[in-house]
Amino acid sequence: MNFDINTFMQQLIIQGPPFLFALTVHELAHGYVAWRLGDPTAKNEGRLTLNPLKHLDPLGVLAFIIMKIGWAKPVPVNPRYFRNPQRDMLLVALAGPGSNVALAIASAALAHLFVALHFLPFFILQPLVAMLVASVWINIMLAVFNCIPIPPLDGSKVLMSLLPPNAARGYAKLEPFGFLLLLALFYTGVIGWVIMPIIRFSESLLLG
Repeated sequence: MNFDINTFMQQLIIQGPPFLFALTVHELAHGYVAWRLGDPTAKNEGRLTLNPLKHLDPLGVLAFIIMKIGWAKPVPVNPRYFRNPQRDMLLVALAGPGSNVALAIASAALAHLFVALHFLPFFILQPLVAMLVASVWINIMLAVFNCIPIPPLDGSKVLMSLLPPNAARGYAKLEPFGFLLLLALFYTGVIGWVIMPIIRFSESLLLG
């Protein structure tokens, strides 16, 4: 298969901005909810910001460029500040994927609106709608991917919040091996087999 640099750059220009924004909002949501629940750690480290440079993980960006699945630097959270650590960690964990679901819905609504009204010149409308369509896919992908219950993904923190304390502590010990497990599942096609049908269904539901 021939590599087309022009097509690659066009895709990168269309997908790059919504990807960076999706990652930024995802991590900001984690930090903001933690801050509202009493944990100032993310705020003190300057992570309550829409500046993507504060959140980007170079390896996560590279993974998105190559594999179309990426991640950002996790926002630091200290559950010692929480009044109800188990419940509050659950809320913090859900905030990231929840923000991506909200962005996907908003992006789809704007794409439909711009296409229906058609009040912009085509040379502006076409790339704008393409970015919004890409935003729908990217945000659904991030929401679904992060819900996988493998440390350090958000799904693992949701699961740990629901498990009895002893079981949660045992499950947390998997975190040092989580990244390797995710890579193995990705390259064997297991992750794609699990999440792609959900992503495609959600995308078709929002975009028609």
